[in-house]
Amino acid sequence: MSEPYSRVPADSAEATRDLQDRLVRFAGTTFVISGVMLVASVVTDLVTGIGWAGLSRTSRTFHVAAQALLGLVWLLCRGASLRLPVIEAIDAALTIVLCATWAALGFAIPENEPVQSTILLASTYTVIMRSVVVPSAFGRTLWVSGVSMLPTAAFFAKRELAFIPGAAPERIRTFLVFSLLWCVVAVVVAAMNSRQLYGLRQRIREVGRLGQYTLVEKIGEGGMGVVYRAKHAMLRRPAAIKLLLAGRASEKDLVRFEREVQLTSLLTHPNTVSIFDFGRTADGVFYYVMEYLDGFDLELLIQEEGPIESGRTLRILAQASGALSEAHGLGLIHRDIKPANIILTERIDEPDVVKVVDFGLVRTLEHTGDPTITTTNAITGTPMYLAPEAISAPGSVDGRTDLYAFGCVGYFLLTGKPVFESASVVEVLSKHLLEAPVPPSKRLGRPVSADLEALILACLAKAPEQRPASASALREALLACSDVARVDHAALRQWWRERGSELRRRTKPAPSERPATMAIDLRGREARDA
Repeated sequence: MSEPYSRVPADSAEATRDLQDRLVRFAGTTFVISGVMLVASVVTDLVTGIGWAGLSRTSRTFHVAAQALLGLVWLLCRGASLRLPVIEAIDAALTIVLCATWAALGFAIPENEPVQSTILLASTYTVIMRSVVVPSAFGRTLWVSGVSMLPTAAFFAKRELAFIPGAAPERIRTFLVFSLLWCVVAVVVAAMNSRQLYGLRQRIREVGRLGQYTLVEKIGEGGMGVVYRAKHAMLRRPAAIKLLLAGRASEKDLVRFEREVQLTSLLTHPNTVSIFDFGRTADGVFYYVMEYLDGFDLELLIQEEGPIESGRTLRILAQASGALSEAHGLGLIHRDIKPANIILTERIDEPDVVKVVDFGLVRTLEHTGDPTITTTNAITGTPMYLAPEAISAPGSVDGRTDLYAFGCVGYFLLTGKPVFESASVVEVLSKHLLEAPVPPSKRLGRPVSADLEALILACLAKAPEQRPASASALREALLACSDVARVDHAALRQWWRERGSELRRRTKPAPSERPATMAIDLRGREARDA
């Protein structure tokens, strides 16, 4: 195997979390079983005065100590995520200490009590349960189980007691031999169990790699789909995969979405997220693969940093308008331009690199001829960024609709607030239709770049014909603004080293999802590509 014996067969944060979750289940299940046995012994002692009545206070102390250890591990592993070496150390230590505790409990039992077999069963159940719930490679399970059973073997070798008191010496020796043999068999069975389960998980993972992509961790979830960070089996290039879940969308939605992704995969602008591949998994789930962006969206930027200066706003808007210019040139409109769909990242040589994402609502300006895959009569988008015509006449939207939303984004960057706010969605839509926006300078109570403010207000014009003629014309106007050259690149790079890195870390999801794989259905792809 290419991975160490001590490793779960996966190389992701989710695989580590999976091992931690399994350790929680092992500790919890053993806690319950051991607790039942402890309560049963106490009840038997109190009610009948026979059976385990002779158990000493010391033996009960060992039993309670085992319960405390199991409870401590359960609580510890249910909390914050631990590193893999720590989890593996806890796994081994818990199994070994538990079996040692059972043996110590046996030594604390008076020699005239015929309960020696319970010590053997307790240790056996512990190592067998560990091999099933927390499977690992054969070698690791062999040594963990072997070391764990040594105290039990020592117990029988020391006591040399038969199951039935007063038995002949020959029977005592026979019982001792069978007890030691039992320990050996328990170790071997545990190792074989674990090897079987470990190997099965490894083979399942390899089958997933035949589908080219391995899903590493969930990084986002929307109304109809889930986004994962993923790895390509051969290229080892990080990517993001969006799965459009069939249970959340109708077949009409799936067909339309697939067609739209085919169109958006044609976009190659450096400020548009690149789509590498798309298709359906073997079980019919539509997916598409895009570049993985190690950054954060503009909504988080403003939430954490507040309004940003005119020069930086111009830099961000100019890049985003370039992405829109290409899309509009190909006859595509986005329909959901908003801060959450504009990602800010960086390159080694360039801070504040913009990527426009989530063309999931994209619409072609050409009539498809198929009324079953269009949604021209539905209001689509985010209320705080909807153009008036997208509300009153959804079928009439064009590239200028994106420019209105673009103006809303610029307003948000400059002021830290949406153009219109209200507790009611209906009222927000009404304001977009009827109310003039308050100029950013007045909203802030201080001057902003006059030419930038004029451009933003032009984008927010109620009538589409009063907005900039095109995204391309808007980009040229943005680059002609007086503050466009007032960006301090050294200060931006310093910001990325300090605050940018922190914001990126905060966008990372907690490793709570297990790793998943996807098998790709290759049938029909040649015909589609042709």
